Amino acid sequence: MPHLIVFLLSMSPLSELRGAIPLALLYYKFSLPEAVFISIFGNILVAFLLLITLNYFIEDIINRVAFLRKIVDWVFEKTRKRHKAKFTKWQDLALIIIVAIPLPFTGAWTGALASYVFGVPLRRSFPLITLGVLIAGIIVTLLTVNGIYIFS
Repeated sequence: MPHLIVFLLSMSPLSELRGAIPLALLYYKFSLPEAVFISIFGNILVAFLLLITLNYFIEDIINRVAFLRKIVDWVFEKTRKRHKAKFTKWQDLALIIIVAIPLPFTGAWTGALASYVFGVPLRRSFPLITLGVLIAGIIVTLLTVNGIYIFS
């Protein structure tokens, strides 16, 4: 059961692997490879699922509710206007950074949404998001392990 909890936590939009790795190592006492593998796999899997279903969800489901469509259009248009120049300048690196930096409102969910908003194709965005997840996994693991070492 702990493995499933860590896996599902790594897939959740609020914590992703930023919460799953520390939980697995500190609370459940998983081995390092086990904690990292389960967390990264769950985070990459949710990114893939989002990338292949986001278009359907936004275009087909939200289009059926007029006020939701207006809200989504407004948010996406505002996001495009505000960040298009930076996203165009940094291109692939921008998507990797959005996913890799372990801060609130960053991660695979945000990366998948950004790739949709800016029209990055699946074949290009999935490897970039995967690389970002791997980098985030390394950062979170190093911070967790060093935190354990410092405070024990």
